[in-house]
Amino acid sequence: MGKLTKWLYGTALCQVLSNQCANAQDNDTSWHQYVRAPASNIVKPKAVLDEYSLGAVENPEALISGGNATVLTREGAEAAIPTVVLDFGQNIVGQVEINFARSTNASDGFPGLKLYFSESLEFLGNRSDFTRSDNAGQGSGNPPKITAGTDQIAVKNEPFTWVNQWGCEFGSQVCSDGLHGFRYLKIELDALSGDAPYTSAYGEVAINSVSLQWSGYLGTPDSYTGWFECSDTDLTQWWYDGAYTTEMCTDVFRDNDTEPRGASSPSLLGKWVLHDGAKRDRDPYMGDLAVTALTSYLTHDIHEAARNVMEDLAQHQRDDGWIPPASINNYALPLFDYPLWWVACSWDHVLYTGNLSYIESHYQTLLNVLDTYYTAHTDPETSLLVRQDGYGDYAFLPRDGSAAYYSALYVLALARAADLAAFLAHADDATRWRARAANVSAAVLASLWDADAGAFFDRAGHVAHAQDGNGIAVLAGIAGADDGARALAYLESATARPYGHAFYDAAGEELGAGFSDRVYPFVSYFETAARFESGLADSAVAQIRSTYGHMAAGDPGVTMWEGVGVNGSKYEGDFTSLAHGWSTGVTPLLTNYVLGVRPLKPGFQEWTVRPLPSSDLTWAKGQVPTPYGPLRVQWEKTEEDGHLVLTVVPPPGTNGTMVVPNGEAQAESLSAWADDGTQVNGEVVDGTVVFRVEGGKGYTVR
Repeated sequence: MGKLTKWLYGTALCQVLSNQCANAQDNDTSWHQYVRAPASNIVKPKAVLDEYSLGAVENPEALISGGNATVLTREGAEAAIPTVVLDFGQNIVGQVEINFARSTNASDGFPGLKLYFSESLEFLGNRSDFTRSDNAGQGSGNPPKITAGTDQIAVKNEPFTWVNQWGCEFGSQVCSDGLHGFRYLKIELDALSGDAPYTSAYGEVAINSVSLQWSGYLGTPDSYTGWFECSDTDLTQWWYDGAYTTEMCTDVFRDNDTEPRGASSPSLLGKWVLHDGAKRDRDPYMGDLAVTALTSYLTHDIHEAARNVMEDLAQHQRDDGWIPPASINNYALPLFDYPLWWVACSWDHVLYTGNLSYIESHYQTLLNVLDTYYTAHTDPETSLLVRQDGYGDYAFLPRDGSAAYYSALYVLALARAADLAAFLAHADDATRWRARAANVSAAVLASLWDADAGAFFDRAGHVAHAQDGNGIAVLAGIAGADDGARALAYLESATARPYGHAFYDAAGEELGAGFSDRVYPFVSYFETAARFESGLADSAVAQIRSTYGHMAAGDPGVTMWEGVGVNGSKYEGDFTSLAHGWSTGVTPLLTNYVLGVRPLKPGFQEWTVRPLPSSDLTWAKGQVPTPYGPLRVQWEKTEEDGHLVLTVVPPPGTNGTMVVPNGEAQAESLSAWADDGTQVNGEVVDGTVVFRVEGGKGYTVR
C-alpha cells in the first residue's frame, strides 16, 4: 500500500467512525515537530548568556540545570553589578516567577533586584525594550507610570516565591509592571535610589529558579484542530510560527496587563480576546483580526476570541454608524478604515465558523456601517470614499482625501456584506451593496488608475503608488485580469526589498521618510493573496519567503514582527512588537492557497479545494477544521510528468469542488474516484478541471 493510499484509507476510516475524529491521527504526526508552544504553562529558560555576565555570580548554570542555588553578591560600590542574562529560546509571554532561597543584607534595606526584558538582544540595554509604564500615566483615570524601564524586587531574607504582578511593594516604591512579552531576561543585583530605604544595591541573593507562568493560549499538538505540512520545511515551519505568534496574542482580557491608555473595559474583562501584540499594545484591534482571526480559525478551536472582540466593538458603535477600532482611548481612537475591517472580518467569522447567529444579532450594525457612516463620507461627484478629517488608518498615515486603499477596501467590504445579506435572505440589501461595489469599482478605475505605471495612484493629485490600495484593489476584483497583473508586476518592480515588499514606492517618501523601505506584513498579506488569486503562485511564494524568511532569520526568531524598516530593521526600534498577530498571514496563505482549502458557504457547508502551488513545491497535506468535522487534503506532483494527484476527505453534511489547476490538457485522462469505488466525472472550467463531490467519503483525482 503506497503512502498516498495509506493516508486516504486512514482518513476515510476516520470519517466512517466519527465526524469528530481526533485532531491528529497517529499516522499524521510528522507536523508535531514544528509546533513552537511550550510543553506546559511553566516555561523555563534555555540558556545563560555567559558573555553578558558581570560581577560576582556563583553557579549561574543552575538556573538552567537545577541543583544548588545561583548566588549574586555585591559588597560595595567599587564592585561590578552582578548580572546574569537568561535566554528563554524564543519569544514568550506571561509573568516571571522567581523562587528565592535567601538573601543577606549588607546595608539598610533588602538586597534589590532589577529585571530587564527584551524580545531581542539588540535592545537589551539599560532598560527593558518596552514595559507597560512606557504607555501609562496619560490622562486622568488611567493607570499611573510606576516604573522607569525596569521591574524591581525587594528580596526578603527568608525563602519565598515572587511572581511579577503589576504594582508596588511599598506604597509607590519597589514597583514592577507585571506581565511581559520577551525572549531575554537580564537580572541585576541593584536597586533604584528612589526605592530606599526598602532596597539596597548591596548584599547577597540566592536564587533557586527562574521561570515564566505562560499567559497566552497554550498551543500544544493536541490542541491543534488544523495543521499543514509541505515539501518546503521552511514554509511549513513558518505556518506554525504564525500559529505560535497568534497563540501569544490570544489571552484573557485583564485590567492590569492590557494597554494602559484608556483601554480597560468592563465589557471585555475576563473574556478571551485576540490582542494585537504580546508585549504591546495588548489591546484587541479590529483591523488586525483580518489576519489574526484567520490564523486562529485555522489552527485552534477558540473562535470566541475573535467573536468577543467584534461583538464588543459592535456594541460601542456610534449613532453615525462608526465602529471604534479598539477599546483604547475609551473606544474613541479615530481610525477611518477599521469599520470596514469589521464588515470583512464578520464575513470571515461566518464563513469559517458557521456562526450565522452572530451576524443576525448584528445585522443592524452592518447596515449602519455601510448605509450611514460611509455614505456620509462619499464624494458625490467621484463616488470615492473621503477620509473623515482628523482620522487615521492602520498605519496612522497622514493621507487626506480619497485614497485608493479606502475605496478598494470599501468594495471588498460591500461584496462580503452582500454575501452575508444573501445568507440571511436579505435580497434587497445584497443587490444594493453589489451595485454600489460595482459603482465604486468603476470610480476607482476612472479616478486613480495610472495607465503609464500600470498601477493605482495612492490618491488623486499624488504620484505615489501604495501597496494597500493596489493589492486590495486586485483582490476585490476592481482591476480586470490584465490590469491586475500589471499592478502586481509594478509592485514587484517598485517595492520589492530583500525583506519583503514595501508599502509605498519611491514617491511615498513625500508622505513619510522611510515609507518606500517599510514593510508591513499585515498589508503584504493582501498583496500575496492577490498574487495567488491572479495565478501568480511563484511570485506569491517568493514574497512569502522574503518577508517571513527575513523575520525568521533575525532575533528573536520564530515570532512575526509588527513592521520591518530600512535595511530590514525593526521599524520602530525597541518599541516594535516582535510578536504581532496581524503579521501571521503566512498561515492562512498556505492553507487557503497552497493546500487550497477555502469556504464558500457558512461553516464550510460548501467549500472548494483548489491547490495553487509554486513550481518548486512537490507536495502538501493538511487538515482544516469545520463545524462538520475536519476537512483533510493532500496533493502531490507525479515524478513522471508533474501533474497533480489530489486527495480530499470532506466531512459529512458538506459538499464542494475539487479543482485541478492547469488540467485542461489532461481533462480526458483525469478522473476522480471515491473510496467506495464510485467514479466522479469532471468538467473543464477556465482551464481547470472541476469535480463536484459530497462529504462523508474520500476522493482522489489522478
